[in-house]
Formats: sequence, structure tokens, C-alpha cells
Amino acid sequence: MLRFNQSFKATLAACTLAVGAVGLAPQSASAYQIFFGEDLNNNGNVALSSTPNSAAAESQFLNVLSGVGTEDFEGFATGVGAPLGLSFPGAGNATPSGGSGAVATVASGTTNGVGRYGTSGDNFLEVSAGGAGNFVVDFSSSVAAFGFYGIDIGDFGGQLQIQLNDTANTLITVNNTIGSGGSTDGSVLFFGIVAEDGDEEFTQASFLTSTGSGDVFAFDDMTVGSQAQVISEPATLATLGLGLAGITVFRRTRKS
Repeated sequence: MLRFNQSFKATLAACTLAVGAVGLAPQSASAYQIFFGEDLNNNGNVALSSTPNSAAAESQFLNVLSGVGTEDFEGFATGVGAPLGLSFPGAGNATPSGGSGAVATVASGTTNGVGRYGTSGDNFLEVSAGGAGNFVVDFSSSVAAFGFYGIDIGDFGGQLQIQLNDTANTLITVNNTIGSGGSTDGSVLFFGIVAEDGDEEFTQASFLTSTGSGDVFAFDDMTVGSQAQVISEPATLATLGLGLAGITVFRRTRKS
């Protein structure tokens, strides 16, 4: 089910979290604005009751957008497999596919027993990235903003990576905590990017892992926006006396 979001003012309170927990990290004068927040868990059977760091990152992300929609997958029946056809106001269509993706359902406040659950409602898209997984989101037209929640990422090592088909073939490594043997089961993160210019707009986002091995996780509350829906640049955390999140961005020349 698509939810509609309007822009709102970020408060200072939303920005005064612990250094590294939430980040807005412009990489250069012409680079993506990156929004990241993570709430750790270490229990595959118990869902987090609140996710303040992730929610604050999402709020900062939405604060620079206007009139965008967020897909929470509540309108899909359990077991419906990808590809899924999604529509976002002002930004066109998005099609998640691959990665053995399928809509899963667990009651709010619970997990599927291995750390995966939704961040709003009961539904989420269960997918696999890296290894044999090939989870991809394709967009019908160039987009400038893309954000999502990821649950149960990196619990057996590795970090999530996102490959964009922008003009520089940008590869972004998400700064999720690297777990071992399920040590970070059920953790929640929000990750969002906003393009600074037309060269950074993209029509595809591919999900990989830094280790190359597969990682199954819950994907929920996806937001997509066009350049016309980007309304402002937020103050950096540095201007508020905070540090920037450690997000790695590599720009590589695309092969013809």
C-alpha cells in the first residue's frame, strides 16, 4: 500500500543523536546526499519495539522531499513473488525483482523466527542480495531520491552495497554493523540517497554485499522521488557539531 508523504521541518532534537548512529554525509560539492541510521538488535525472535536512529534518518531524508510516496507492501497478498509493479506519485513506476523476492507477513511486534519483520504493518518484501541473490529495483524514469528500511542485514558478515547505473556507475557501501553468526539478528536500518544533479540520477539500483556472499533480509517502506520533488538541502550534521556517518562511495567509469 502506498503512503503519501509531505515535507516537514526537521527538528534539532532529531539531529542530536549519538555520532555515527545517524548520518547525513554529502561526499563532495557534487555528490549524493546520504542518510543513514541503524538500531542494533541481537535476537532473531524479538522485534525491536522502537527504532529511533533509523526513524530519525528517514525523517531527515523526507525533509528534503515533497509529495513523495512510500510503499509498505501492505496491499500485497502473502507469498506474492517479485517482480512487483509499484507506482510512486511524481516519480513513475518501480519494479523490484530477483533475489527470490516475495512478500512475507508476520504479526506486528514479532519476527519470522530468524530476525525478519516489517517496519510498518505486517508485510515486508523478503529478498536476497549478493551471492546467488540478484535483487534489483528498476525505475521507469530517472529518479533522484531512493530510500528504504532494511531488517536483519549483515548478521553473518559483510555490508550491503548498492550499485547505481548513474553516469559514474556509482557503488555505495552501506555502513551497517557487521555481525557474526547471527550476532546482529533483527537489527533495523534506514538508508536513503538524494542526487545533487542530473548526472547522479539513475534508473536502476542493484543490491550486492561486500563479501560477495548472500544475505537474506527484509525490505520495507520504500520511498522514491524525482528531481522535481527534491525541495532543499538540509544542514549537514557537521554544522550542528556532530560527525558524519562512515558511508563509502566509489565512482567508477562505466564500460561501454
